[in-house]
Amino acid sequence: QLQLVESGGGLVQPGGSLRLSCAASGFTLGYYAIAWFRQVPGKEREGVSCISSSGISTNYADSVKGRFTISREIAENTVYLQMNSLKPEDTAVYYCARDFRSIGQHVCSLSPGDMDYWGKGTLVTVSS
Repeated sequence: QLQLVESGGGLVQPGGSLRLSCAASGFTLGYYAIAWFRQVPGKEREGVSCISSSGISTNYADSVKGRFTISREIAENTVYLQMNSLKPEDTAVYYCARDFRSIGQHVCSLSPGDMDYWGKGTLVTVSS
């Protein structure tokens, strides 16, 4: 059964750090690009970061560049999102998703419409 399960969310003070995990099952990460999205109530889901199927290429939203880092561990079939220097505006439910397209190994997408499977999300709250 294909699944994506996020974990690692929680409450953190501004300036703090969190590492989110996205554990995949039912498919192999090496064949698919994976992306992280976030959403707050009343707003559209926003692409945060993605990593290509090769693991070589990454992409970040301007709002998180220099603060967030995406990585993956093939042996664990898991993608990580290291979030540093967190701000209150980073507060959201964070989702990971799989890109269903047959794409080149060195590209990835931050468009929700390019994803076919989603996790249920993990809540990140940045507050003092």
